[in-house]
Amino acid sequence: QVQLVESGGGSAQAGGSLRLSCAASGYTFDSNCMGWFRQVPGKEREGVATIYTLGGHTYYTDSVKGRFTITQDNAKNSVYLQMDSLKVEDTAMYYCAAETWDGGSWYCDRLLREPGMDYWGNGTLVTVSS
Repeated sequence: QVQLVESGGGSAQAGGSLRLSCAASGYTFDSNCMGWFRQVPGKEREGVATIYTLGGHTYYTDSVKGRFTITQDNAKNSVYLQMDSLKVEDTAMYYCAAETWDGGSWYCDRLLREPGMDYWGNGTLVTVSS
């Protein structure tokens, strides 16, 4: 049974930093797409960043480029999201997700824009105040 467990959410001031972690179990994501998505009440879930774990190709939504960094640790079957220069509009529930089908890095780029991965975590709340 695949499980994704997020941690690291919380509160931060605008301009501050937070680091999210996602630990996967039940499947080894060594040539797959994993990523972070976020959602605020009343809005659709949006892709934040994805990473193709074979080679580490990364993809970001425009609003977080230069501020957020997605990384992986294949030995720990985990992905991370370093969030710097946080803005109030980054406030959301953040979800870790993973895809078991290996569609290559181009597919990981697509999954950022069309959230449809196989597995999802329960989410971790990030609140940024001014």
